[in-house]
Amino acid sequence: MMSGIRGKNSHPERMVRAGLWRDGLRFRLHAKDLPGRPDVVLPKWNTIIQVQGCFWHGHGGCHYFKWPKTRRRFWSNKIQTNKARDRRTIKALHQLGWRSVVVWECALRDYPKRAIRLILVQVRRGRGNTELRATRVGLRLSK
Repeated sequence: MMSGIRGKNSHPERMVRAGLWRDGLRFRLHAKDLPGRPDVVLPKWNTIIQVQGCFWHGHGGCHYFKWPKTRRRFWSNKIQTNKARDRRTIKALHQLGWRSVVVWECALRDYPKRAIRLILVQVRRGRGNTELRATRVGLRLSK
């Protein structure tokens, strides 16, 4: 079952790209010349967008993330490694002068239209280095 999970072109990622395109923003996908191959690169705005799956990237406190009951050590190592790689990648991108917007799957699943609107605001206003997540009461932007 897990082999069917995609690393690229996931539904949440396609939702973000469709919203950006509809609003007239043009972008590159999975740029090989940048650390971590960001999901969406907006060169004009000097911003990258990473769309993170709540399970694969260990989104703590999220109602979509639950630790598996089997092979706990394997999954713990896997998810902790993913989280550490995410931190290194974002830090490397910031050092190169890129702004980042990290969008969690829960925000896109629970509040799709509002999430896309907030992403557009963050990009157009040049407010990078933010994270968009869903909470029990709505969307939350954090630095």
